[in-house]
Amino acid sequence: MGWFEALVLGLVQGLTEFLPISSSAHLRITAALAGWDDPGAAFTAVTQIGTELAVILYFSSKIGKILRAWFFSIYKKDWRHDPDARLGWLIIVGSLPIVVLGLLLQDAIDESFRDLRITATTLIVFGLILLLADRIGKQQRTLDHLTVPHGLGFGFAQALALIPGVSRSGGTTSAGLLLGYTRAEAAEYSFLLALPAVFGSGLYKLTDIGKDGAPAQWGPTILATLVAFGVGYAVIAWLMSYIKTKSFVPFVIYRLVLGVLLFVLIFAGVLDPGAGPHM
Repeated sequence: MGWFEALVLGLVQGLTEFLPISSSAHLRITAALAGWDDPGAAFTAVTQIGTELAVILYFSSKIGKILRAWFFSIYKKDWRHDPDARLGWLIIVGSLPIVVLGLLLQDAIDESFRDLRITATTLIVFGLILLLADRIGKQQRTLDHLTVPHGLGFGFAQALALIPGVSRSGGTTSAGLLLGYTRAEAAEYSFLLALPAVFGSGLYKLTDIGKDGAPAQWGPTILATLVAFGVGYAVIAWLMSYIKTKSFVPFVIYRLVLGVLLFVLIFAGVLDPGAGPHM
């Protein structure tokens, strides 16, 4: 992987991580269209650390309150009913599905799930699910209403994002909307829930960067991660403002168009579903 390739993929990661359109799908598609090697699951996991650092910066005050309340709740009874302490525990609960499934499905995540036909299918199917959730969700609940079953519901939706095309933010936000949460509250919990999973996955995959035969080397990966951090922060700020008054319909339309276009390119023989374009 060269420096220009890393710069482009870092921009793609930062632009798409928080939008409900799947950053892993866009990294995979961008590389395929450009004729580059698949950057791989390890590159995706590590560059996502950059975007999650943007989450920490944007929600620093909220995260600080959650960590403080959660820590005190471990050994002080009167803190266990604090809303921030509850949220901290529920972030842990919601993280369990992706930890378990991530370990069980590691080979599929690295190989078969990266087939572009699967990516196209999930872009379309989960785009329609997002549309349904956005239309029928009551959008009345806040994070104060979060329960263990709801946290697990968010968590299983996040685990589906192990498949490129699902979208971590799209899947978890869809789950939140279907459970009756507002767009902003569902998105906020989605971003907070991603922190343990992304940092865990990124750190776990660090040893795969720079290996003999691996497409991603350390220098370009660091550049992509830094670019993803800067761009990702700007996208969070924009999205949190956008969803307070507007729907997810434009993102649904984009997902459907991209999924159909991807199928057309595959069946026309322009793209090899397992690699880059045919030359």
